[in-house]
Amino acid sequence: MDTINSIQKKHLMLYIVLCLFMMIYVSIRLVYIMVIDSDRYAEVIKDLHEREREIKAPRGEIVDRNGEVIATNKTVCTISVIHSQIEDADAVTAMLAKELDMDEEAVRKKVEKVSVREKIKSNVEKQTGDAIRDYHMAGVKVDEDYRRYYPYDSLASKVLGFTGADNQGIVGLEVQYEEYLNGTTGKILTKTDAKGIELDGMAELREEGIPGNTLHTSLDVNIQKYAEQAALKALKEKEANYVSIIVMNPNNGEIYAMVNEPEYNLNEPFVLNYDTEVKQGTKEYQELLNKMWRNQCINDTYEPGSTFKMVTATAALEENVVNVNSTFSCPGYKIVEDRRIRCHKTTGHGAETFVTATQNSCNPAFIEIGMRVGAEKFYLHMNQLGLMSKSGVDLPGEAGTIIHKLENVGQVELATMSFGQSFQITPLQLLRAASAIINGGTLITPHFGVYATDENGEVTKRFEYAASGGALSKETSETMKMVLESVVAEGGGKYGQVEGYRVGGKTATSQKLPRNSGRYIGSFIGFAPADSPQVIAMCIIDEPTGVYYGGTIAAPVISNLYENILPYLNIEKAE
Repeated sequence: MDTINSIQKKHLMLYIVLCLFMMIYVSIRLVYIMVIDSDRYAEVIKDLHEREREIKAPRGEIVDRNGEVIATNKTVCTISVIHSQIEDADAVTAMLAKELDMDEEAVRKKVEKVSVREKIKSNVEKQTGDAIRDYHMAGVKVDEDYRRYYPYDSLASKVLGFTGADNQGIVGLEVQYEEYLNGTTGKILTKTDAKGIELDGMAELREEGIPGNTLHTSLDVNIQKYAEQAALKALKEKEANYVSIIVMNPNNGEIYAMVNEPEYNLNEPFVLNYDTEVKQGTKEYQELLNKMWRNQCINDTYEPGSTFKMVTATAALEENVVNVNSTFSCPGYKIVEDRRIRCHKTTGHGAETFVTATQNSCNPAFIEIGMRVGAEKFYLHMNQLGLMSKSGVDLPGEAGTIIHKLENVGQVELATMSFGQSFQITPLQLLRAASAIINGGTLITPHFGVYATDENGEVTKRFEYAASGGALSKETSETMKMVLESVVAEGGGKYGQVEGYRVGGKTATSQKLPRNSGRYIGSFIGFAPADSPQVIAMCIIDEPTGVYYGGTIAAPVISNLYENILPYLNIEKAE
């Protein structure tokens, strides 16, 4: 018996010790949970009894130089369901399928899915969202959101760009200035029980979002409209591939208009602007969309042709290898090594001065001018005029110069480059160089963004752009303005004249590769007033049908544009 009692006592002691250890462990654990790790468990309890959903902040607007809104927001709704709160799944399914015009089975799968919150559809019109809210069905949630809206549909589409489903910028100014336009998201906190069901009488806690900044641009809606009308008219009349127009202040780089017709509808950016049998969702369709979104003024390069002769002329004047009285002889061609390079006037221009050679856009004369400058100095002046680097415009995807390495430039290469062939640049690069030539030698940075303001109208950021003097001398600039004015007054740019105004400019007719393709680009750069330029514009007509000479088809486009916008810009007529 004593042995049995002894064993029982030992077991009892063991149980007591174990119980003490368990009590000590539980006590320590409770102290740890309630004191040391209390914050984490408080957060767990909070998460268990709160449901959080985002409130999208309105994206900042984009306005033109006069405050005209060109990109804004439209209130839309996001419809979702909370499975644990639904009382009648069949009724909810039928109602949502009807109001949202969706397949009932597709809606049912989402309604019956066991999840904290299931999105049924986003970007729903507010009127439809209000109608769904009026049903007062348990478990159905209607949250207001914002969708980007463009009041002018296609105006400056390839400049503004658009946003995606998450309201973030994808292309154009929308993505370039994302950090300023994108607001700070808010949130709604809802009290629930452990099953996720909202508690009656418990108010929602709202933390409002902060709207994005308004982007103030240099674009002018009226000038953009005029330019788009002129480009569209030329596009249809010449049955061209595309027509681009840029209008800019040559003194500070502010871009008033940038057109690439055909433009597309910013409110339907994933719909092609023409009919096609290619199906949506395919790789081929996406490639067509990418092509439609391209901004030819900055994304594509081209051989500039004779508009580039103003660069060659500038380099020659700077190097003192020519003056306004220098003479040349054009028999209709020039032989360079083993190449016979012809003039557009096959019978030749005969005896010419530097000025008349520029008026005539004579290739043999400019080959001679380029030869006098030499390859090394030629490249030096191209670099000083910003043609060996990107323009720095505040748009994504800018292309760069495609040109021979200096060590690979022989006589033939130099000859063809002298009149704008055998290398490629963007239209905006050339317009930037032309601006420096006529503004006294300052190389500016073309741009759209001017400043940003918050919801109270306070300026939060002024955008600054590089400008450097010394691209050429003021004397050369004055000479070039005089020569280029004579091109419009007396030479090949005569169709660029505007009654009552002094206009300078240069035409071009570029033959596209391969040279025997029969495809051309007609272009014209014009500025006004010629003696003190306040505006410079460029028109490019890609692959026109019929007559393709820049002086005949592109110069009149700028002339017509200037007839409308020069008075609008308060530029006085010449006395």
